[in-house]
Amino acid sequence: MKDLLQSIRKAFLSLPRQSSIEITEIYPGIALAFLTLKTDTFPAAHEDLGHVLQINYCRRGRIGWNMGNKSALYLGPGDFSLHTMDTCVSSAISLPAGSYEGLIIFTDLDMLTNHPPDILSGTGITGEFLRDKFCRDSSFTSLAGDEQTERIFTAFYGQPEQFGLPWQRIKVLELLLLLAGLKVSAKNKLTEYQSEQIETIRNIHELLVTHLEQRFTIEALSKQYLMNPTTLKAMFKSVYGTSIAAHIKEHRMEQAAKLLRETDLSIAEISGLVGYDSQSRFASAFKEAFGQLPKAYRK
Repeated sequence: MKDLLQSIRKAFLSLPRQSSIEITEIYPGIALAFLTLKTDTFPAAHEDLGHVLQINYCRRGRIGWNMGNKSALYLGPGDFSLHTMDTCVSSAISLPAGSYEGLIIFTDLDMLTNHPPDILSGTGITGEFLRDKFCRDSSFTSLAGDEQTERIFTAFYGQPEQFGLPWQRIKVLELLLLLAGLKVSAKNKLTEYQSEQIETIRNIHELLVTHLEQRFTIEALSKQYLMNPTTLKAMFKSVYGTSIAAHIKEHRMEQAAKLLRETDLSIAEISGLVGYDSQSRFASAFKEAFGQLPKAYRK
């Protein structure tokens, strides 16, 4: 177990500023880590550990992996993924929202097979079983959460300190039992994209947020970036968690609030700078976002 904990700590030595990880041994060969990240992107710099299963759960924000095999996938709140640590050894991790909070359960698959927690003995839940079900040929399984998984994952948080470890042990076992019977299908699997497609979406995002004064249509973006409109909309939501319209509106309102606070520009000028040709429409959108009109906010 010492080797597993050392490997985990080594993997997260280069965490960005204002980021943190808290690691706890749950059972021999099983560790739980609470992870908070504040950055845009950083490399997954860890050892090629094909015998260690990593279960990632996204609590807040969004996280994505651009894998070495040219594929990419993203988790949003409630989503979770399973892969062995050799799968993402050369990946780049990105946080579209600039922040992320979640947990990771690390499991030494060899130890789970040879020395499982007593309650799992005879259940057939072994390292080989989990590897074959979720990580065959170093694959990466990412799944949309449901009521059952959300109930288990959220219970890792907020427990009284004196009951924390016993509660976490129970929930790890409950999760493994749930995973053993879980049916993986196209219905609950998250979509995996090509890294090149994700890069295109990020370029579109950069264009939109740096030109808030302009209004871009889906059709125009599709033609400019040679991407089907339906695919563009689906991929944008997969990466950033909301529709293009909702996401850019949020950026417009944040920029408007900043200009109201930090400049002497008129409300009409600010309205135009964030893409509104009608001051009344801008005022209505601003009130919806901040609960008061621009003039009152500035005061």
